[in-house]
Amino acid sequence: MADDFAEDVAPQPVGRVGEQLRAAREARGLTLEEVAAETRIPQRHLATIEEGNFAALPARTYAIGFARNYAKMVGLDDDDVADLVRVELDSQDPRPRNRPATFEPGDPARVPSRSLAWLSILAVILVLAGLFFAVRTYFAPAAELPSLVEQEQAEQAAAEAQQRAAAQPAAQAGPASGPVVFTALEEAWVRFYTPEGTLTERLMVKGDTYTVPADANQPMLRTGRPDALQITVGGRPVPKLAEEQTVVSDVPVTAEALVARSRPAATPTPAASPTT
Repeated sequence: MADDFAEDVAPQPVGRVGEQLRAAREARGLTLEEVAAETRIPQRHLATIEEGNFAALPARTYAIGFARNYAKMVGLDDDDVADLVRVELDSQDPRPRNRPATFEPGDPARVPSRSLAWLSILAVILVLAGLFFAVRTYFAPAAELPSLVEQEQAEQAAAEAQQRAAAQPAAQAGPASGPVVFTALEEAWVRFYTPEGTLTERLMVKGDTYTVPADANQPMLRTGRPDALQITVGGRPVPKLAEEQTVVSDVPVTAEALVARSRPAATPTPAASPTT
C-alpha cells in the first residue's frame, strides 16, 4: 500500500525558480538564443532570470512578466512561476512597499515602447492640425478652392508620369549581383547556414551588419525578427523578408533569390482567339 501511495504522488520540482526554468529549457533542447527569439526577451535578461538575480532586472513588474513569458515558452505553469518570483524578489529586496504592483507584462512585446509614445503624440498633433485647416476652410471656402485649370493640369501630369513609369522595361532594375548585406535596425537573433552547416549564429544589435559570403552554397536564414533586418544587394535596398515579428526559417538569402522577391510577377499574355 505504501508503494502504491508513493506512485500516486507526482514529483515536485526542486531548486529555485531560475534553476527550474533552465532545467525545463534544457529538457526541450532549446538555447537561450532560441528562447530570446521566440519570446522577444533580451538574452541578457533570460540569463539573469536563470541566475535568480531578479533584483538586477529593470523593475519588479518586468521580472515577474518576463518570468511568466519564459515559463509559458518552456511548458511550466506561469502562475506558479510568478508566485515563486515574488517570493525571491521579497527575499532579495525586503523593504516594505507602500503601493501594490498593478501591472505585470505577461508578454513584453505588449509593453508600449518609447517610439510608440512619440507616434501617438505626432498623431494627436496631426489631428489638431487637420481640425484647424478644416475650420479655416469652412469659414473661408473661396480662398481654398483651386482653379479648374490648375487641377486639370495636375491630373494630366500625374497620368503622364504613370505612363512613363509603366513604359520602362523591368530589365532596368539590373541583374541580381553584388554582396548581400543584412543590417540590424533593432536587436535580432539570426542564424545563417547552408546545407553543410552554420555560417554564423548570434544576436545582432542595432547597427550590426553581416555580409553573406559570396562563395556560400545555398545560404539560408532563420530568425524571429525579419522586420528588424534591412537588406541590400550590391548596395541597393530590397524589401524585408517580413514587415512584422514572426519566425522565418529556410529562407534563401542569395542575391538572385532576394532580388526575385522584389520583382512583380509577370502578367500572362492572353492567347489569341482562333479566326474562323
